[in-house]
Amino acid sequence: MLKNICKTFCFQRKYRSIISLSHERHRLLSTEDKTREHVKSAEISQPIESTFESINRVLKDKSLKDLLNEASSELESIGSGAQELTQRDINESIAKRDQKRLSLRPKTAPEDTTVMLFPGQGSQFVGMGYHVIDSPNVKQMFTIAKQILGYDLLDLCLNGPIERLNQTQFSQPAIFVTSLAAVESLRQSGSGDVESCVATAGFSVGELAALVFAGALSFEDGLRLVKIRAEAMQYATELVPSAMITVFFNADARINFACNAAKEWCLRKGVQPEYAVCSVANYLFPHCKVVAGHEEAISFLQMNAKDFGIKKTKRLPVSGAFHTSLMAPAREVMREALKRIRIDVPLIPVHSNFDARVYSNADDIRKKLAKQIVSPVRWEQILHIIYERPKETKCPKTFECGPGTSLLSTLNMVHGIARRSARHVPV
Repeated sequence: MLKNICKTFCFQRKYRSIISLSHERHRLLSTEDKTREHVKSAEISQPIESTFESINRVLKDKSLKDLLNEASSELESIGSGAQELTQRDINESIAKRDQKRLSLRPKTAPEDTTVMLFPGQGSQFVGMGYHVIDSPNVKQMFTIAKQILGYDLLDLCLNGPIERLNQTQFSQPAIFVTSLAAVESLRQSGSGDVESCVATAGFSVGELAALVFAGALSFEDGLRLVKIRAEAMQYATELVPSAMITVFFNADARINFACNAAKEWCLRKGVQPEYAVCSVANYLFPHCKVVAGHEEAISFLQMNAKDFGIKKTKRLPVSGAFHTSLMAPAREVMREALKRIRIDVPLIPVHSNFDARVYSNADDIRKKLAKQIVSPVRWEQILHIIYERPKETKCPKTFECGPGTSLLSTLNMVHGIARRSARHVPV
């Protein structure tokens, strides 16, 4: 039955926008046997609390210190061995990927399929939206966004100011909406590339765009989640002085040792133990990661980079230590929000930032989307799973849908052959 819905889904996408498609998706699923797994896991949407209400309730039940310690303990319990997926893990995921694609598209050559990638925070710029605003359905998307967000997102995207656009609570919704607008633009080109998609992934907040594209979330619920996620993360950044840096390092670099040394430095400087955080936040490509944590820890790393085999560091223009335990308050808020919306099984494989694997069901999405906020983004591992294949097998075409081309640059460093058939869909 799910295979039939997939066929209907792909057919509908040729003619339907993301907004109207989400309504059709719910109608199709609601007519099926209610005992089916993917229908049982889909709940009727409930009103999502405001970020303020949710934060107050979360902090009423647990202190900030308890939240931070809990998140830190969870990450440590995973074990250092989980920091990198083993080759066996990657091979198993690749086998499952190939089996899934064969069941959906048994006669389609790899080069005739596509992969859609969605960028994360930091890719925003004033003027984004200009290239897609005249595409059918895009204006409707921005109209809905204005109703949900309570401000004119299109005006902010087109005219700025950049200082406001760069703030987390504004940049995340802006990237989410313009990324899906890019999909609409690509769809209207008539190339058939949207309909040929066999896998999708999004970086950090881009993962929510990927889930909407894959039919797991409606556009409206996806945007509501982005709104509360962004506001909660902004709130968390204001609690502790923190930062993020990209580190470029040698093969013999000791990144984990460097992070532990930075934590010890924080403690010697009088930072409370629950705030003394320094850990890998993003796995980008070989010999390049993003490290995030307390401001004292990041400053220590920058000053002592060469002692740990780090060749170069670069500060990111963000206000907090995203994807670390310092985001624990935001994770709790996201958990509560995810309980209140309808989530369906993705009709296209979506790779999770949390463990790089394809989401299996609605409960899987709920758990990992919340964990993602305090866990590293395993982007390098995701790219390996999507693109690894025998040398004689061609790669699918790749499209980065959204502002910037950072994901294409990263793809070039991980899988140069796949990058040759990749392009950006401008916004």
